Amino acid sequence: MQKIIISESQKKILSNHADNEKPNESCAILFGMVDDQKIIVKEIFLTKNIDESPVNFTISNEQLIKCYKIAEEKKMEVVGIFHSHPNSEAYPSNTDKKFMYSNPVVWVIYSGISNNFKAYVLESNILEVLIET
Repeated sequence: MQKIIISESQKKILSNHADNEKPNESCAILFGMVDDQKIIVKEIFLTKNIDESPVNFTISNEQLIKCYKIAEEKKMEVVGIFHSHPNSEAYPSNTDKKFMYSNPVVWVIYSGISNNFKAYVLESNILEVLIET
């Protein structure tokens, strides 16, 4: 099983972002490096949910282009996509699953109900990824 390493301070940044965006889903891009079966998050790029929806999120093309440019400048990779589920558990929705096909990185989801973080990848089906701090 793969694992993703996210520090407690990074989790705090993400959970605060989720709380600040309520009642809508929040989103962010995770930069870092892949080392064997381990993904290490080095930086977080907070993004705006242009859908302004409690059940969907979209990151603008402008923000995505900027993200990839910053990652390249810092010699890092985009290793994950973060978003929150303000009113449900941290499990990929059908919409998430659809977008996981076109974005094959680790998806980190934060539940506004249980305040838990969970991470997933899509291979032949959805697999949970261990989160370490």
